[in-house]
Amino acid sequence: MNKIRILGTAAILLAAMFFQTYAQDDAVLLKRAEQLHREMFSIDTHNDAIVKYTHPWRPDAGDRTQVTFPKMKEGGLDAAIFAVFLAQGSRNKNAYDSVMAYTVKEIDFFKSFVAERSSEAGIAYRSSDFWPLKRKGKSIVMFALENAYGIGTEILNVERLYNLGVRVITLTHNFNNDVGDSSRDTVAEWNGLSPFGYKVVEEMNRLGMIVDVSHSSTETLYDCLEHSKAPIIASHSSVRAIKDIPRNLTDDEIRAIAAKGGLIQVATGRWCLSDLPREQVNISIFCDHVDHVRNLVGADYVGIGTDFDGGGGMVGFEDVSKMKYVTVELLRRGWPEEDIRKFWGENFLRVLREVEKISRQINL
Repeated sequence: MNKIRILGTAAILLAAMFFQTYAQDDAVLLKRAEQLHREMFSIDTHNDAIVKYTHPWRPDAGDRTQVTFPKMKEGGLDAAIFAVFLAQGSRNKNAYDSVMAYTVKEIDFFKSFVAERSSEAGIAYRSSDFWPLKRKGKSIVMFALENAYGIGTEILNVERLYNLGVRVITLTHNFNNDVGDSSRDTVAEWNGLSPFGYKVVEEMNRLGMIVDVSHSSTETLYDCLEHSKAPIIASHSSVRAIKDIPRNLTDDEIRAIAAKGGLIQVATGRWCLSDLPREQVNISIFCDHVDHVRNLVGADYVGIGTDFDGGGGMVGFEDVSKMKYVTVELLRRGWPEEDIRKFWGENFLRVLREVEKISRQINL
């Protein structure tokens, strides 16, 4: 009996020592992560927070969103791409005029919102804006449009969006539009990009806007790769080899995007990461998707697009205040700091600079 009691006590002591050591290791990793976030540039390439700030019936919604400037600071996140999300409606001129007016209103509102907080935030319109804003200690905003449905059938709307400050356009959402086919629609309409969609990609190349194929069908994705002169990105997509849904990217698609110098920005939505119950989906599972991309094509072609305020988030990674814990997990997995810097921001800056360079060449 005494022997059993002694063995039980020893087991408890060993377990306590293990968890104490694990906690100490976590503290060391967190300290390293926080230092890295102070030194490097970091960006989340997709959130849907703008709509939460602009709902007139929710005047305090901004404080309850997953993305706020104070939360960005707490999480060590320098920049985020704020998308104006467009739910798809009728495809006619009246509808297109209405959604374009809505887009202008949303962006103008958020520009004013940032201007009122100019001591803590600023807007980036080109790659050269990011580091100066970071050095000033400001949270950085870049604008995107999610769903080119908002362009309608008028090519001049692409330049209009550029002049508003939009630098990324997600070509589709859950339904086909006049630009191309979605991964979620039941029947292909164009079998990829539409004839108008090819013109949209050309115009985005000319202006220096990033083509985003998250939500796009496989055919649309490959048409963009073939037709775009600049690298393309998937701003918030995960890995189909781990979670098999049409919204995620196949290994062949990942390789194809990387081969053209583009980026796969892994999303954080529980539904696109795992079939496990919500309470079991955590940062480790998210990082499994990140590791898959890195192992497949290398660290130069992977990053993060949380989709916060649009379905993103999980246990332990509920909002942008927890971003640094992704870095803790990557350090725990043995990622070198060089690769972590690429993941968090260097890769995106490389792509944006290349997009801008090709725009200058086209406009010579």
